[in-house]
Amino acid sequence: QNEIAVEHRKFINKLAPQAQRLQGQYNILPSITLAQAILESDWGTSKLASKYYNLFGVKAQDGSTNSVYLNTQEFVNGRYVTVKARFQVYQNWNESLADHAKLLAYGTKWNSQQYKDVVSATNYLQAADGLQQDGYATDPTYTKKLISLIRQYKLYQYDD
Repeated sequence: QNEIAVEHRKFINKLAPQAQRLQGQYNILPSITLAQAILESDWGTSKLASKYYNLFGVKAQDGSTNSVYLNTQEFVNGRYVTVKARFQVYQNWNESLADHAKLLAYGTKWNSQQYKDVVSATNYLQAADGLQQDGYATDPTYTKKLISLIRQYKLYQYDD
């Protein structure tokens, strides 16, 4: 149990400085970035995060030369289904964090305002809710999971 706590703390400490730098650039709360990284990558242990440095399950854009096909779980029509998807490959976690911040700040190719509620949020509760409202995740309990992680690990301490 203590070993796990130590590993969790190391993971947070490794990502927090970059998450804070990115807040200055893109106005994404570090608590949200960290909670998403924890949840999406299972503390950096998922195959996507550990082998391909993709912390957030970011799908590859058309024309991307650095990608990999993997199975993933999506919540569709009220249940989880396994689908094969093309994911972005990064050189390191900082690159993944930066790409994630840019996605939230600038939106998608088809909607630059896609995550406006996340960017305009002044606290983690608003931002977590914004992610759900703005269609970031298919999991209906995504907001609750993020808030729970933020509170449990006091991730709000990294916000300005």
